[in-house]
Amino acid sequence: MDEGLRLPPSGALWQTPAAPAERFAAPSPTGRTCMSRLVIVVEKTSDWGSYYPSDNVVSAQDYLKQPLNDDDERTQVINLCRSYKYLGTGYYVSLLAEARGHKVIPSVRTINDLRRRSLYGLDIEDLSSKLGKFLPAGGRDTTDLGVLVYFGETSYPALEDLARQVFETFPCPILRIEFERDRVWQISAIKPTGLHSLSDEQEDAFAQTLDRFSRKLWRKPRARRKFRFDLAMLVDPAEAMPPSNKRALRQFIDAGEELGIEVDPIGRNDYQRLAEYDGLFIRETTALDNHTYRFANKAEKEDMVVIDAPDSILKCTNKIYLHDLMISKRLPIPRTEILYRDDPKKMEESSARLGFPLVLKIPDGSFSRGIVKVESAEKLKAAADALFQHTALILAQEFMFTEFDWRIGVLNREPLYACKYYMSRGHWQIYNHGAKGRAKSGGFETLPVREAPPDVVKLALKATSPIGDGLYGVDLKKDGERLAMIEVNDNPSIDAGVEDAYLGADLYRRIMHEFLRRMERKRLGSHG
Repeated sequence: MDEGLRLPPSGALWQTPAAPAERFAAPSPTGRTCMSRLVIVVEKTSDWGSYYPSDNVVSAQDYLKQPLNDDDERTQVINLCRSYKYLGTGYYVSLLAEARGHKVIPSVRTINDLRRRSLYGLDIEDLSSKLGKFLPAGGRDTTDLGVLVYFGETSYPALEDLARQVFETFPCPILRIEFERDRVWQISAIKPTGLHSLSDEQEDAFAQTLDRFSRKLWRKPRARRKFRFDLAMLVDPAEAMPPSNKRALRQFIDAGEELGIEVDPIGRNDYQRLAEYDGLFIRETTALDNHTYRFANKAEKEDMVVIDAPDSILKCTNKIYLHDLMISKRLPIPRTEILYRDDPKKMEESSARLGFPLVLKIPDGSFSRGIVKVESAEKLKAAADALFQHTALILAQEFMFTEFDWRIGVLNREPLYACKYYMSRGHWQIYNHGAKGRAKSGGFETLPVREAPPDVVKLALKATSPIGDGLYGVDLKKDGERLAMIEVNDNPSIDAGVEDAYLGADLYRRIMHEFLRRMERKRLGSHG
């Protein structure tokens, strides 16, 4: 079974020669006008024969022979060659585009990844159900089929998420996804497809999608006249406990504007647009298994300034990784044991060494989620069994009660702010997720860094040193003379009215100024 897209001719894209041939001005750091340009490369000019001529369209031969040498132009290349075979024409178009500093789709990395069948095993949730809904009534016995995807879009609502995820993994203009069924549906192949192979109906669908995609790439040209740099700020308006509240997000935008940075809030569906920015600032709760890590990873590959960097997310979001890292650096932490799902004897031995009460933690919990306090061996087994439903390893940690936790904000290896987070009333944690209604938190006290205990600040800096030079929030407990590092957060809370209570607007300016410093260094060709 193959796809036949039945979309009406739109008369939109490329119906006039001027259609996407616009060039948008943007200020460069030197004050010169910087142009943005879209270049579409086809293997043969005849491949574009179904569309009206455009100044944006060049043949592969012309692109390879006549490099665009205007250093002040930002150039996005869409490579529509018939094949991306290794050392073939399409391969060289992407290779030389990257050498020339152009943003190209597909990249050489994507081309190489598409040749590795092992990568087809994407974690597509409920794939069989999606394809079952997609199949027509007469196709229920089908054992294989293929679907075309244009820039991550498909005309079939049941397959929209699949098309988007495949494109995020393999950014390529036209992809054919092939499926096979042996009891359950699986992806059997993901193949790039050439423009020349499309039917009339498919050409119409491709034209509409290309129009939308090209408009996304350069959809904010006027704003570029005002700002030196563009910073994407990844947010989720629906997140129950985001790292920054709405007032704080507004403060980041205002601070950026003061420094010549346009801070543009984006969401998870803006993955395709990421390359148009100079930097990425993640203001969503991060995790290795969701889109925040994919965004960070892509931003780093695009040589953008990114906070949180993917390496920071990797090191901070998993408590077991962080535990071993702190141990290797000989930093003080609460006494901790790692428990294994299939080792009850180790559980007994660990509890004997730690004593009760003790605290169980899943590796990737945040905001006090996935943390359980247990008072006895019986409660330990019940709580551990429940947590082992979600993870193969859990941490058992001695219970250190303090009236409050210290939080030291660190930016570029320097202390930024200091807070006391008090335990939720009548509870042993800062956040009480068991409270009726929304989770309740304790009070806070924000103070100058200089008024925080010097040993607390010193330990916070030591804890972040092996992680990186990004923005972190270090949680510590101090009980008399004893000091212990609890956690390093890669995207710490920055809420208006809390963390900014002492520094005010200067807190946001300092963070934006660090982005400015790094983006300027990138543009000048240096790093750090």
